[in-house]
Amino acid sequence: MTPDDHAKAALDLLAAEDNGTQIGLLTKRFPEMGMDDAYAIQNAIYQAKLKQGRSVIGWKIGLTSRAMQYALNIDIPDSGILFDDMAFVHGSTIPKGRFIQPRIEAEIAFVMKDAIGGAEVTRSDVLAATDFVAPSIEILDTRINRVDAETGETRKVFDTISDNAANAGVVLGVEQHAVDAFDLRWVGAITSSNGEVEETGLGAGVLNDPVESVVWLARRMAQYGQRIEPGQIILSGSFIRPVECPPGTHIVADFGPFGSAEVAFA
Repeated sequence: MTPDDHAKAALDLLAAEDNGTQIGLLTKRFPEMGMDDAYAIQNAIYQAKLKQGRSVIGWKIGLTSRAMQYALNIDIPDSGILFDDMAFVHGSTIPKGRFIQPRIEAEIAFVMKDAIGGAEVTRSDVLAATDFVAPSIEILDTRINRVDAETGETRKVFDTISDNAANAGVVLGVEQHAVDAFDLRWVGAITSSNGEVEETGLGAGVLNDPVESVVWLARRMAQYGQRIEPGQIILSGSFIRPVECPPGTHIVADFGPFGSAEVAFA
């Protein structure tokens, strides 16, 4: 892909977000696209949003579970950017029409007190830089069709990364814990939709340890001259499958002693 291709794809995705209408698969339009192209499109979206007055409040890490990596035939996670208009208060209701096809995932969020970056970032570095960890819900949305109507072909990982890793929102629970207060591998959640249990999982599903997920992010960002900044939220990755959230859905992610996160969709 050319830089002009990257810019045009980013504009199409931004327009899809604004008007609530999905676009076709970018991997169908650009069969030659690769990982660098996908992140170049995501970066073009990032630059456009900054020009719109948005600010970055953090990052999300996706595709951290082996099941999702096998499904997409990849062996690494992906990442996306959290902007200030993506933060929703615990217990809030998302207005109807805000998203196209919202889904949610339960995750352990890290909130950072110090900057961290570089290709040699370690687990100890992440622990030292973390202010607190908290229960959270990530809201996913897709500005790209999940399935191509003509071929039946599904989105590929490059489509998802281009689309800001399907990132749309974050809900932090009110509980805040020291990063070493719990064994995060054993922190789990019972995620319910309208009172019915939909998914359960444990933190170990995230690269065997959510801390290692943040290590991966810091090292990946270093490749692009970026770093995690103080105060930023890092969504370490989901340990459940995405839960569909049509209008009228009320989601509760119960993390037990770790806390909870809750959101509704009008």
